Amino acid sequence: MEKSTKAERKEIINDFASHVSSGKAKTFKDYGMEFIMGKREGPYIWDVAGDKKLINCHSNGGVFNLGHRNPEIVKTMHQALDDLDIGNHHFISKQRAELGKKLAELMPGDLDYAVFGSGGGEAIDLALKLARAVTGRNDIISAIGGYHGHTGLALATGDSEYKKPFGKLAPGFVQVPFGDINALKMKIYPNTAAVILETIPATLGIVIPEKEYLQEVRKICTENGSLLIMDEVQSGLGRTGKLWAFEYYDIIPDIVVIGKGLSGGIYPISATIFRKPYEDFFKKNPFIHVSTFGGAEVGAQVALKVLEISSKPEFLDNVNNMADYIKKGLEGLIKKHPKYMESFNQLGLMIGLRFTEEKYSLLFTKAAYDSGLWALYANNDKHMVQMLPPLIVNEKHVEEIIEKIDKAISKLKFYKIAFSIKEVINKIPWL
Repeated sequence: MEKSTKAERKEIINDFASHVSSGKAKTFKDYGMEFIMGKREGPYIWDVAGDKKLINCHSNGGVFNLGHRNPEIVKTMHQALDDLDIGNHHFISKQRAELGKKLAELMPGDLDYAVFGSGGGEAIDLALKLARAVTGRNDIISAIGGYHGHTGLALATGDSEYKKPFGKLAPGFVQVPFGDINALKMKIYPNTAAVILETIPATLGIVIPEKEYLQEVRKICTENGSLLIMDEVQSGLGRTGKLWAFEYYDIIPDIVVIGKGLSGGIYPISATIFRKPYEDFFKKNPFIHVSTFGGAEVGAQVALKVLEISSKPEFLDNVNNMADYIKKGLEGLIKKHPKYMESFNQLGLMIGLRFTEEKYSLLFTKAAYDSGLWALYANNDKHMVQMLPPLIVNEKHVEEIIEKIDKAISKLKFYKIAFSIKEVINKIPWL
């Protein structure tokens, strides 16, 4: 990829502000973070001008589990394009059949059927529609601070800040605190169609639930005749050191939703996977749900390669080994910077850094960027910063990540003063 000149870079920013999002452009300009992705490879991304390099510890929520432009995934995509295109969702498809079969093999119990979408929100919408259809009930329970997407029904499961600007949404959605089993017991009723939870709530700061909590949720849903939907869009596909995060909890959900990493970072695809008895609904209504681009045949080939790589024992061993290695480094940073960094949540390479004050986690995003590391604070718990490095990292990469976190935390005292002044300047424009 050719580097852009300063003039070309400026033109890109102006065009983005004029025709895509002026708000985003202004925000990044205000904080000196006008990064435009150019070259990308493995765990790294470069600005189009070539003068800024970041190690990606956000991975777009797990899209880049296998790194950027993973050679095996790119090769698979090229080969698929020799013979295939998107295909037609109305027809029987060899590629979708193979992908559905592979997912059934990798899922426990009778999670034997999959419907494919193009993104996580679409897959969540289908999961909720299916729960209502097969139970004949309406109500959905989700977790406060959880996040399942910005589409219709998925949006209705979220917090009010995401919903309120869009007026009244679908009725029947109730939220309870994640991890509070008594709160769930008080809200679940005979009309509850499903309980939907992220196995590890990412936007809430990578909260690691107790095993007993999810087991009790499973029991309550079964007793009430409600479906249990586990959202593994971010936590699935090896992110936690097991192929599926819910495996740690010895439960089998009724519906599992996956996405992001299933794309290999190359072609968007998601899947709603459900137990065999619920396929009866689609047997009677085979064309009631369609997705023009869901399970595109070239994308299905990519997803099959993602599953092949992600399910290998040696791949998962590397995730767990690097998780242990980064854990030691983070423990050292807590001892070194107790004023700023308080603790961390971790399951595999799904990590949340807890800062002592919200302002430090917010400033850390900027300090990390300036130090060559890309990570974002957790919007539903602003004490936390999400860390999701690609799952292909090695010891050298982990050492670099720890070094850059250390460097970023060391800047927080200065950044606290600098950005306090900037806030005053922004409020008093004539200064």
